[in-house]
Amino acid sequence: MGSIFLPHLPTGWHVDQAILSEESRVVVIRFGRDQDPDCMRMDEILYSVADKVRQFAVIYVCDIDQVPDFNQMYELYDPMTIMFFYRNKHMLVDFGTGNNNKLNFVLEDKQEMIDIIETVYRGAAKGKGLVISPTDYSTKHKY
Repeated sequence: MGSIFLPHLPTGWHVDQAILSEESRVVVIRFGRDQDPDCMRMDEILYSVADKVRQFAVIYVCDIDQVPDFNQMYELYDPMTIMFFYRNKHMLVDFGTGNNNKLNFVLEDKQEMIDIIETVYRGAAKGKGLVISPTDYSTKHKY
């Protein structure tokens, strides 16, 4: 139900504009399929934290079947992927999983998502391109 309330990016142009136009907040984009169970669970968490992080982040969703423009560029092969951008720059986050480009697993806790977004914002505001996640997920999720 969360994906209904989150703003959708229907074309590649809209994705580019969302990333380019935001000057002071982190842009969080969930790439995936709206009907996928992982996306649905993650969208619920994103929707529940959107109001809490609105001062320093904006959250969008993008269907990778409807907008295939970025699938190869960002290697969007997982059912659900979250990426972070700040001032037109892709922010890398070290989750301890070996993939610093994106978050491709479902978080179960809203506070964890808030902490990650806040960490990305604080690091990006200091000019860092890579930030360390507040939680190490190397042993929490199986790949």
